[in-house]
Amino acid sequence: MERSEEKDGSDKPAGQEQGSGAAALILKREIGLWSAVSMTAGCMIGSGIFMSPQGVLVYIGSPGASLIVWATCGLLALLGALCYAELGSMVPESGGDYAYILRTFGSLPAFLVIYIFVLVGRPAAITAVSLSFAEYALAPFYPGCSSLPQVIVKIVASSCILLLLLINFWSSRMSTVLMNVCTAAKVFSLLVIVVGGAVVLAQRHIPTESLQFAFHNTTQQAGRIGMAFYQGLWSFDGWNNINTVVEELKNPKQNLVWAVMIAIPLVTILYVLVNISYLLVMSSSEILSSDAIAVSWGDQVLGSWAWLVPLAVALSTFGAVNGGFFSGSRVCYAAAREGHMPRLMSMIHVHRLTPAPALIFTTAVALLLVIPGNFSTFVNLLSFLSWLTYGTTFACLLYLRIKTKNLPHTYKVPTVIPAIMFLVSLYLVLAPIIDQPQMEFLYIFLFVLSGFPVYFLLFHFQCQSKCMQTATMHLQLLLEVAPTIKDH
Repeated sequence: MERSEEKDGSDKPAGQEQGSGAAALILKREIGLWSAVSMTAGCMIGSGIFMSPQGVLVYIGSPGASLIVWATCGLLALLGALCYAELGSMVPESGGDYAYILRTFGSLPAFLVIYIFVLVGRPAAITAVSLSFAEYALAPFYPGCSSLPQVIVKIVASSCILLLLLINFWSSRMSTVLMNVCTAAKVFSLLVIVVGGAVVLAQRHIPTESLQFAFHNTTQQAGRIGMAFYQGLWSFDGWNNINTVVEELKNPKQNLVWAVMIAIPLVTILYVLVNISYLLVMSSSEILSSDAIAVSWGDQVLGSWAWLVPLAVALSTFGAVNGGFFSGSRVCYAAAREGHMPRLMSMIHVHRLTPAPALIFTTAVALLLVIPGNFSTFVNLLSFLSWLTYGTTFACLLYLRIKTKNLPHTYKVPTVIPAIMFLVSLYLVLAPIIDQPQMEFLYIFLFVLSGFPVYFLLFHFQCQSKCMQTATMHLQLLLEVAPTIKDH
């Protein structure tokens, strides 16, 4: 988001438009097709593929079934992204799920989505991946240790969050370049694991018995299958992040579809091949007993070069946190622009043209969550929240298909796809609750309920004190931020 170059002969500053007699800032469209592909793949490839294979195997019970889960997760991500691409062509606004639910079902459902996302969802995702970054970054300094000092881990995770705040605050272009570099490193590291598995396959004879028992002990319980998909889908989380920055995407009606059509199949193929490599090198019991499956794989295959694995994972997770910052701050910004967050969050820096207040708020919540943070707890919690939101968004598309016939469509998916994705979302939300109820689900339900009084008090009835307005004015001056206008 640099200052846009005006060529109409006016003297107004670049990156500003005239409106109501005063200059108004806009977000610059500077994300091209390959940056969009990089962002989609970069947000998906994070800590999941290096940590979730163990979780998938624990819940599904067999190596063969785990590979099917991974391939199915990729298919679900692709189908979901295609539905979102259609919604993005009909509602060309930043904010993703929030914008679509707001324009379809109205203010209250949209507020509940943003309430969950801004206060828990995105900061928790940033925290979870930052903790993974810290564990892998510290692994070479604690050789042979099964568990790292948690205080050190959390200090490194906090440092990662603060560094990425500075990068995203300083320049969106710098954040995009970092995303592209990290995505290239991620793909390269996954290719190393794939090639390593191929070398092992060529050198070893795989017993026929291992193929015959590939599906032995596969679970039949709906709840455990749902939890296995939670673990796998966590690794694909981020497939819809490009929808949150539509207003900064060049030629969005075309690039939105192409970005997901290129990125998601590529990531799916890599994930399946990486899991095959894990299974070729390590037994199921070794995978289940490993705290860091990628490091264990590297110790067995790479020998003295095993240190490359934690370095690659650290780069991967660092890039994923950066993507979470970039997209998450835009959702917070879009919600504030619609009046569902404090007005300050809808402002951008007058010189940097970055959503500074939204970035700072997301950072503050993420740093708070680092204190009690636990990776495995975050995965199940975030997966549940994500698919609850995704299901509502797929319902938006179905509703628009039924109620509105004349909306502009530059791209359209068959109706059966959003119908399937809605049913999948319903299953992933309800199956774990019915089959394996946990206290975390009750906490989520209570948190959602708490959004109702917050909405009616602060936003519906506008019960906001003058102190808050004064604080907004002073913070606006301190942070050098100003309101924006939409750019369609």
